[in-house]
Amino acid sequence: MPLTIERLSLHADGVARGPEGVIHVAMALPGEVVEGDILDGRIAAPKIVTASPDRVRAPCPHYRACGGCVLQHGSDAFVAGWKADVVRQALAQRGIAAEIAAVETSPLRSRRRATFAGRRTKKGTLVGFHARASDTLVEVPGCLILRPELLSAVPALREATVLGASRKGEVGFALTLSGSGIEVAAKGGKEMDPPLFEALAGLARRHDLVRLSWNGETVAVRRPAEQSFGRARVTPPPGAFLQATAEGEAALVAFVRRAVGDAARVADLFAGCGTFALPLAERAEVHAVEGFAPMLEALDRGWRESQGLKRVTHEARDLFRRPLLPDEIDRHDAIVIDPPRAGAEAQVREIAASHCARLAYVSCNPVTFARDARLLTDAGFRLEPLIVVDQFRWSDHVELAALFLRD
Repeated sequence: MPLTIERLSLHADGVARGPEGVIHVAMALPGEVVEGDILDGRIAAPKIVTASPDRVRAPCPHYRACGGCVLQHGSDAFVAGWKADVVRQALAQRGIAAEIAAVETSPLRSRRRATFAGRRTKKGTLVGFHARASDTLVEVPGCLILRPELLSAVPALREATVLGASRKGEVGFALTLSGSGIEVAAKGGKEMDPPLFEALAGLARRHDLVRLSWNGETVAVRRPAEQSFGRARVTPPPGAFLQATAEGEAALVAFVRRAVGDAARVADLFAGCGTFALPLAERAEVHAVEGFAPMLEALDRGWRESQGLKRVTHEARDLFRRPLLPDEIDRHDAIVIDPPRAGAEAQVREIAASHCARLAYVSCNPVTFARDARLLTDAGFRLEPLIVVDQFRWSDHVELAALFLRD
């Protein structure tokens, strides 16, 4: 029976209504008419009876198998519009109208970090991404999303898989492109012992890896795995969070700079290694707060070794359990907050209760952002035009940056 796609879900599946309720349809677009076998409320391999004018031919030959992308069948304009609508609808469900000033989409071949999986097989090794909703691994030579430098590291990952994967296990390889080369942080492999340590150190040398860690233990450091945050150069701890693309980071930093304006004292909450704190220190004194102390240590070293930055202080603190209180917030002229996907409800409640009048909020989850935005608007803040930042092109992941002001 033909079904008409009404909308996309938050995971970018088409949503239709069938005789037995809601049906999710893989790789479908709104307005399309589809047919296919329904299993557990889902059509995994639909036949497109009537195509949307927004449908395009997926440019990647791995698209139907690889689970890394879910929207290559939509035009660039459609994908950008859908991501903007995800933000609008999340806010509308909380009774907040949003104006979106821009959608900043990172270009092809710009992802500078990615996590591959490695597995031993009877014929050798497999290194790639997981297929959709599956444990199957799909190799992705020529991936259109990743920086070519990351793909060039796959031979090293194959060798590491042979050395350190158990017969039935899987190793996760978090790759990050630094200013001096590729860093690999591996997890899930065999327990470290002297022969494995020696073999992995040799691998790092042969493949010129900047840094290699295994299950949290540093095996080799050949050069500092540096990242540039404004004028500062920072060496994050192995596997530390980094914005997915340089272009996306630049868009977010530029927005936060404008949002903070001429504030003389800024608090950067969930500061990480200084993505925002260090560029802001070019014009303001900054207090950086982060729960993971090694990140703050990297931030502090980067600040101390830089020229022309104003004072940066830091504090290791779990902002979920012990958020900054209003009297601490009120020592600053502006607040920057960049929480993980869970949002920052406890911290936002304290900001709402403070005298803070300027808040820049960077979010990777429109749903928790909308929840926190409701708390802020109820406390007298107004939401200024925001930007959507798409660093995870063709995925269902949506990021944004917003400015809240109150008199």
